[in-house]
Amino acid sequence: QVQVVESGGGSVQPGGSLRLSCAASTSILSVKVMGWFRQAPGKQRELVATILDGTATTYADSVKGRFTISRDNAKNAVYLQMSSLKPEDTAVYYCNAVPARLSWGQGTQVTVSS
Repeated sequence: QVQVVESGGGSVQPGGSLRLSCAASTSILSVKVMGWFRQAPGKQRELVATILDGTATTYADSVKGRFTISRDNAKNAVYLQMSSLKPEDTAVYYCNAVPARLSWGQGTQVTVSS
């Protein structure tokens, strides 16, 4: 079972940027679609970005044009570059296969506030 560890979160002001990383314990070559999810306080976990085999990507409308997902299969890693951050982006961010079938990691907290 592939396990993942997310990192790179932090506290930033609105308009700031962060780059999240997801390190997998084993190869993710067999995982066709990887994604980043987020869960804000009191809300359900939502999918914000997906990447298929390192090429095709999709984004939730709320992050389109601001977030960029990428993956490096050689490093067993998935990344999320976030820019023009807004307070509503505040959440714990997780990576997982899509549909989610890996063990959930601890996530990484992103807080956007002035």
